[in-house]
Amino acid sequence: MLRSTTMKIMLLGALVTMAACDFAGTRPIGADEGEPTGNQNQDSTKQRNDVKIVSASGDITGAVNEYRTLLGALNPNVAGEQPGGRREVNWDGVPATFTDNDAFPGGFFNANSPRGLLLTTDGSGFRVSSNGYTDVNPAYFGEFSTFSPAKLFVARGSTTIDIHFFVAGSTTPALVDGFGSVFADVGRAQSTLIEYFDANGYRLLRLAAPRGTDANGLSFIGAKFDSLVVARVRITVGDVPLDAATVDNVKQTGPKLDLVATDDFIYGEPRAPRP
Repeated sequence: MLRSTTMKIMLLGALVTMAACDFAGTRPIGADEGEPTGNQNQDSTKQRNDVKIVSASGDITGAVNEYRTLLGALNPNVAGEQPGGRREVNWDGVPATFTDNDAFPGGFFNANSPRGLLLTTDGSGFRVSSNGYTDVNPAYFGEFSTFSPAKLFVARGSTTIDIHFFVAGSTTPALVDGFGSVFADVGRAQSTLIEYFDANGYRLLRLAAPRGTDANGLSFIGAKFDSLVVARVRITVGDVPLDAATVDNVKQTGPKLDLVATDDFIYGEPRAPRP
């Protein structure tokens, strides 16, 4: 059975003041509140005065649906700004041309399938996989489960994915009121992060994805702000990139390397900033 808790987190300051602070070196929100242990489902909703945080591990379906409800109805994958609601990316509709290779274009979900999302990385590119990345390394067999079968997404040569928002199908920068992601095989409490930035580059919030707590190893975390404030999101996906010479050893002795992949991205409708 899902275990749900709701708690109020004390106001740390006005949003602008909070955004100007550098939280580097502090424990990300989501890492303080009793990390999951054992084979159990964890579902947690935390409320701050300006943002609501939803996180889960184990059976994450309820938390994902809760987050979808917070953002609003799903909008069609068409160009143009919608008055509200949400967009989603689940990778499964990516054509074969851009699957199981390093050719996936970062602008696919703004140009090819307009959803207002541009991806960049300091690595060599991006890879959408239909086989759990076993073609990258056969040792990954059974490592990464999916929330929406059967494709997953990672950056190549880096653990960093930057997500920039635009009015769908355009070059007009946009803001969203929330972003969340499903992760596969988070094994360490601090290995996988989502950071939220405003249009001036100030960090608004940093969240740590919860560890997987069952055989599927899925986790979810997302934040819903009370206004359109998020211009960019940075995801740190595990300790090291997926590679032919790298394996996940979190459950072994010695220094830990946590390898993680992403599944569904869920975010508010990208809308142009208002005066």
